[in-house]
Amino acid sequence: MKVVFADTFYWVSFVNPKDVWYKQVRKVVKALQPLRIVTIDEVLVEFLTFYSDYGPQMRRRSVELVRGILNDPGVQVIEQTHESFLSGLNLYENRLDKGYSLTDCISMNTIIRLGITEVLTHDKHFYCLA
Repeated sequence: MKVVFADTFYWVSFVNPKDVWYKQVRKVVKALQPLRIVTIDEVLVEFLTFYSDYGPQMRRRSVELVRGILNDPGVQVIEQTHESFLSGLNLYENRLDKGYSLTDCISMNTIIRLGITEVLTHDKHFYCLA
């Protein structure tokens, strides 16, 4: 079974049929089956933040998706810890020349730690991991 990391981009596109990447994201995930998805709490926070100004209907859809993710045995959500925060902060601090967000840094550390080689994203920052 293929194990992939899901970045915020993936969840943003997955939940919104109006998103320009919606169909492509659904198509790719279907083609990758059987699939186990790994993500982190911080990505889910970033996802909910992204849709916070999209009105009640989209906020509801976002919450429903996150609740579904948390209950889906095919998705592993790595919990946020103070250690993961500090590790991400160290990467952020050591790569001031990059446009990495703190969530990107925590995600990259998680991907490397778990030996994941594929990321569901459109974010060019993750290409450096290949």
